[in-house]
Amino acid sequence: DIRERIWNYMESHDLADFPRPVHHRIPNFKGASQAAEHLSHLQAFSKARTVKVNPDAPQRNARFLVLENKKTLLVPTPRLRTGLFNRITPPPGATKDTLRKCATSQGVRNFSVPVGLDASVQVDLVVVGSVAVSEKGWRIGKGEGYADLEYAMMVSMGAVHEGTPVVTIVHDCQVVDIPEMLLEDHDLTVDYIITPTRVIATGCARPKPAGIVWSKVSCEMLDKIPILRSLCEREKQAGKDVALAAEPSGQRPAPRTGRRPWGAPRWQRGSAGRPRSPPQEEDAQLAATVCVGNLPRDARMSELKRALLWLGAAPASLTWQEPQRRAILHYPDPAAARQAVSCLQGLRLGANTLRVYWGGRGTRRD
Repeated sequence: DIRERIWNYMESHDLADFPRPVHHRIPNFKGASQAAEHLSHLQAFSKARTVKVNPDAPQRNARFLVLENKKTLLVPTPRLRTGLFNRITPPPGATKDTLRKCATSQGVRNFSVPVGLDASVQVDLVVVGSVAVSEKGWRIGKGEGYADLEYAMMVSMGAVHEGTPVVTIVHDCQVVDIPEMLLEDHDLTVDYIITPTRVIATGCARPKPAGIVWSKVSCEMLDKIPILRSLCEREKQAGKDVALAAEPSGQRPAPRTGRRPWGAPRWQRGSAGRPRSPPQEEDAQLAATVCVGNLPRDARMSELKRALLWLGAAPASLTWQEPQRRAILHYPDPAAARQAVSCLQGLRLGANTLRVYWGGRGTRRD
């Protein structure tokens, strides 16, 4: 309810910026770049040498400020598919314009090297996105749990500790009251809230996650996130209890909270809470194909391509079906198609909100 209220308010009051609508996203907002400027005035930022910043649009300027101040920038890989995070490495003699490009999603892909579990990394400051946050430091993300999981994984590999400051950058309307009953042990809290008009030191005394709560992790997540699987094996060898959500542990099962486990795919909930059917895995071709319908009559293929690239959902090939006002996106495997469906929910071109659904065959590919 809190998420929907924030998303609806930002759209209805025209506070949102591209990509829109902001529903099911960490919302980009007008004034995000100006808000990020306050980050450089924090003592925690001045002292930090290595800063981890989430890859969402409203934190683009925060990523630039880290690079401009010659600090090490770490950015999580999208949905942790290829690792925990990448270290951004600008080219020698990079200008401000180049650094700004390095801070974009495309720049993160072009100017980065992966950081593995064996890397000796000490993160001095963590910047996360939020949909809502309270002045007490209690945070609500977009519902997939990746920020919580990323932090827990950093704890497990020794990259952060209880005293590592956590910052979120949001619009003023995203600072709301949040009932403490909504928080669980694996939920990440924040120490500073930055908005376009103020900086809030939350003084949050609630402990941050002390590591991965394996009972919140599903077998599907281990299949989708190789680095999580590696970390699970390490902790298992170290004698820790790594019984997963779907596995019997011989202990009392964790209480049901009605919340999805970390990283549960968005197609499981559908719009308005209705379950959406997953692709039929036995038909590999259709399972790796995504249809995008309700394209505007004057839409161009190049416009859709730019949006797909910006959202990190670029397909291997694209079939443009202008008479049907739709496009067929062809991905190399079902996992990539699932990722695309998740990213594209609520995407809008012009005045049209696009319809995204599974399967479909086309005739002309580009």
